[in-house]
Amino acid sequence: MPQEYEEFIRNIKVLTGIDLSLYKEGQMKRRLTSLYEKRGYRSFREYFKDIQSNSKVLNEFLDRMTINVSEFYRNAKRWEVLEKKVLPSLLASKKKLKIWSAACSTGEEPYTIAMILSNLVPLSQIEILATDLDENVIARAKMGVYPERSLNEVPDDIKNKHFKKEDDFYRVKDEIKRTVTFKKHNLLADRFEQGFDLVVCRNVLIYFTEDAKCLLYDKFSASLKSGGVFFVGSTEQIFNPGKYEFETIDTFFYKKK
Repeated sequence: MPQEYEEFIRNIKVLTGIDLSLYKEGQMKRRLTSLYEKRGYRSFREYFKDIQSNSKVLNEFLDRMTINVSEFYRNAKRWEVLEKKVLPSLLASKKKLKIWSAACSTGEEPYTIAMILSNLVPLSQIEILATDLDENVIARAKMGVYPERSLNEVPDDIKNKHFKKEDDFYRVKDEIKRTVTFKKHNLLADRFEQGFDLVVCRNVLIYFTEDAKCLLYDKFSASLKSGGVFFVGSTEQIFNPGKYEFETIDTFFYKKK
């Protein structure tokens, strides 16, 4: 069994980019064994054979492996402000925006940005950098396959236009996937790129200490060009934006002075 499980881990990494060895072995092995036994498989080898050849089995496996709390269009009213007010204002002075989705988790956020932006400019003008610390969620994001619950707030026209239904899952269409580049990045330790027109970092800063938050606000501010916009989550209002050279332009949207 140990050898067979190791072989399973290697095969999954080649197939999906997800490295199961990064998880606690005992816990992960128990979770997987219970999953494959419930589905009637007798070994990891037999289970992998079906994961490889059956998209329904693969998608179910992915959904169990990554704990996904993110959603497309989460807090839809804020995305409306982005589409109707913030992006048109940024696009008034330039055709191609430099955009960063920081701590992007399994990719719902950068793909939402791309879908919204595609209503305003051609897809060829959209390039979004999306980063996260966790290599496994990045691997999952690159695949672009999501359970129905992740699309709760997605309007029907967007769902029909940008997703392909596969059994109980939805796959982001390739033309949207091509607009996003995923990279590993540590917000606290790594250097930030400069010159962004829009930085989106939502529902992440609540997990940091006040000191770490201050450091990150400074780093995000420095990464934005003058007039660029910082978009945060609905529990992450900046109470002293001036300290970081920001001014509030709408709830949870801050412009770099």
